[in-house]
Amino acid sequence: MMPVAMVGRGGELTELTRAWSSLAGSDPPARRTVVITGAAGVGKSLLVAAALDGFDPRPSCVLFGTARVHDPAPYDWLAAVLSGRDTTGLPLPADALAWLAQHPNAPRERYAPGTLLRLAVATVRALVGAGPAVIVVEDLHALDPASLNLIGELAAAPELPVLLVVASRPPEAALAPELAARTLARLTGAPGAVRQHLGALTVEQVAAVLGQVYPDGPVDRQLVETVRERTGGNPYRLTELIATRGGHGPDGLVGEPPPEHPRLPVEPIGAELGGAELTAREVEVLGCLAAGMSNKQVARSLGISVRTVTVHVSNLLRKTGSASRTEAALWAVRRQLTGPSQPV
Repeated sequence: MMPVAMVGRGGELTELTRAWSSLAGSDPPARRTVVITGAAGVGKSLLVAAALDGFDPRPSCVLFGTARVHDPAPYDWLAAVLSGRDTTGLPLPADALAWLAQHPNAPRERYAPGTLLRLAVATVRALVGAGPAVIVVEDLHALDPASLNLIGELAAAPELPVLLVVASRPPEAALAPELAARTLARLTGAPGAVRQHLGALTVEQVAAVLGQVYPDGPVDRQLVETVRERTGGNPYRLTELIATRGGHGPDGLVGEPPPEHPRLPVEPIGAELGGAELTAREVEVLGCLAAGMSNKQVARSLGISVRTVTVHVSNLLRKTGSASRTEAALWAVRRQLTGPSQPV
């Protein structure tokens, strides 16, 4: 049976797995690109996490990066990738590496933009090595222009043994709409590129989700249609409705008003909290840490992979200036950030 989170996404999941198998099975591995678009809450991150968990053979490495929102800086994506990594062996001048990694003590004078772009590509090549590897770009719509240029270069880089997986909202929601549109066009125009667009769940798919949540008997068709209308078929809103209103059976999904303040992020801009600029997902992870959850519990609660949680936690420690998960949790509590009430 298809897991609830993947209902309506089975074809896309199979296509992602096939793209990885094709790459990993070629000799030498040849770069492939997958572009996943859709509105907030349609399950782009869930799809990528499910695919990563099922890839066989396992990737030699996974480079995961996302945008720093609210006040983007050049090469935010690469800085996120480098966060927490041992970079001593990278074939890069120390001052250039410090600048690309956004170290607080980086020299004020930087290299010329073209030189920095070449050094950024060289950094990714060094991290990937012989591959085959996976490069994940979350929230391309929120990336800074330098990061967008880097992703475009990686999509065209010869003999790079990676599966490049990019998730983005539509360009009109982007920080730099025209550049994001050009970058998406460049990515989808790459040889062998796979384009996936995730839309709303159909009535039948909503029925399949409810059938798994309430397996004791068929859910009334009219109730299913009402639930789909209330949520717009958005998987995130559907999950929120079930979590907050469905504890007493399917009738609870329509017997009360839907949640007034769903956690679904609707803007490409995240939160500025106490001087730290966090993405909407990082705020959720931080709330889970404040609730005392382990990485595995956070992953289960948010429907993402443990590997993805690890990346988010590393970024949170850097952004909040915390030396440990406990310090980050205290930081969240002081700012009244809350996650799920109980670990799962």
